Amino acid sequence: MTRWRLTVEYDGTPFVGWQRQDQGPTVQQTLEEALERMTGQRSACTAAGRTDTGVHALALPVHVDIARDITPHRLREGLNALVRPHPVSVIEATIVAGDWHARFSCTGRRYRYRMLNRHAPPALDRNRVWHIAAPLDVEAMRQAARHLLGRHDFTTFRSVHCQSANPVKTLDRLDVEPAADGEIHVHAESRSFLHHQVRSMAGCLAMVGRGQWSPDDMAAALAARDRSALGFNAPPNGLYFVGASYP
Repeated sequence: MTRWRLTVEYDGTPFVGWQRQDQGPTVQQTLEEALERMTGQRSACTAAGRTDTGVHALALPVHVDIARDITPHRLREGLNALVRPHPVSVIEATIVAGDWHARFSCTGRRYRYRMLNRHAPPALDRNRVWHIAAPLDVEAMRQAARHLLGRHDFTTFRSVHCQSANPVKTLDRLDVEPAADGEIHVHAESRSFLHHQVRSMAGCLAMVGRGQWSPDDMAAALAARDRSALGFNAPPNGLYFVGASYP
């Protein structure tokens, strides 16, 4: 039995998330069905993070155990052929140690949230950015983001359905940066995140950018440790799992 690390990219628009479930198609199900067709065995795929409905991934690490002897090139190319027409791509396939775990070996996760800040709505990226027509004050958003850095109780920014045992997380990075073509990107990094945490932070940052909140309102929301103090939960289509770190 060989343990493989797959680096996976996908457009989350047609999926109800990463994790296999009964409510609709998932990325995990798509990969596992392709693997079964390719190898003749049922293999469970484990990812570094479980993205929600409509959330995308640029480089999501996944591990899977395969008994069949196969080359990295053939595994990658075979999976990419078999997942069609679903918008999923295996960028890389490498052999790893048998105790390497995509989720539990992970020491850091990185997300990016894309906001398109212009009057005209997107045509090509309709399901891949959050369109905000009102002008955003990037400097105010940066000031607000600084209040969230470090180790805090993030209950305010946590989904009521979150299954994490502890709402205390250490946020290592939360940057707001202008990008090309009218976009503003929010970059978030932490060892782990609560359910909806990045979307909740992005939604409140947008409220600051539009002048609906001040930067100090962000600090007050954090201190409240109460989900009812949340300003807004950003839509999923602007969120991307960017990458993960390992020892």
